[in-house]
Amino acid sequence: MTALILHGGAGARRERNYDAEVVHMREVVEAMRARLDAGDSALNVAVEAVAMLEASGLYVAGRGASPNLAQAYELDASLMDGSDQRAGAVAALQGFKSPIRTARAVMDRTPHVMLAGEGAALFAHDQGLEPIGDEAAWFTHAGQGEDNHPPTGLSHGTVGCCVLDAQGRLAAATSTGGVFGKMPGRVGDTPIPAAGTWADGRVAVSGTGQGEYFIRVAAAGQVAWRVGSGQALHEAAQGVIDQIGDLGGDGGLIALDRDGNIAHPFNSQGMKRAWLTAAGEIGVEVFGR
Repeated sequence: MTALILHGGAGARRERNYDAEVVHMREVVEAMRARLDAGDSALNVAVEAVAMLEASGLYVAGRGASPNLAQAYELDASLMDGSDQRAGAVAALQGFKSPIRTARAVMDRTPHVMLAGEGAALFAHDQGLEPIGDEAAWFTHAGQGEDNHPPTGLSHGTVGCCVLDAQGRLAAATSTGGVFGKMPGRVGDTPIPAAGTWADGRVAVSGTGQGEYFIRVAAAGQVAWRVGSGQALHEAAQGVIDQIGDLGGDGGLIALDRDGNIAHPFNSQGMKRAWLTAAGEIGVEVFGR
């Protein structure tokens, strides 16, 4: 049995058209289904799915990120392997095309979980990861806000993927450009295990939203801990989003358990997401619940 779910951010607004994102998310799911059918691991598939989302420029991550108040692009990402709970992350990474690939290298090639700022960039360079080069030519500047107007408050966007492979392993990966108009050096939930990303033997989770609130409730980890305490996946995921809403935050999350159940609650107008069920069915939604 295999399954996956991915998201392209919970900042969707009803006045915008997301046809291109819907088509792309389906393409990513189909490509990852082929990998799973060929026996690839949950971790590899989660990373490759997020790398495709980063490279598309359609979402507020990777190529589609927006600059901070100093007009610099600081990107965050993390991943977690549920089979042994290894994790890797980068925060405030500048100058490299794929934050999630850099986070994978941190996990695989260092004794650390997270590298940040200049240290993350030096590491990426030393590992031969692909640099951006000309930022003006690379970034698609999706950063005027999801509604194509100057953003207000903690407007946001993120991408992520949760995967269950044929060996029963779970993994999660998340990548973001952060909230729009953020202060230099701001880091949200995305690169923090248990806040924006989580995977263990029971559940994989990836969050998207106002990261400050996700950090405060340990959102991704809390879903798994609720499931471990006996809650159903949907109940656990919705309970965490409700808690974030009670604090005044918005966003959503995707979750997948070892039985192939999926959940994708959100309290924003919409959340771009797509999934492959254990029965082999593909679904794509932006605004439907």
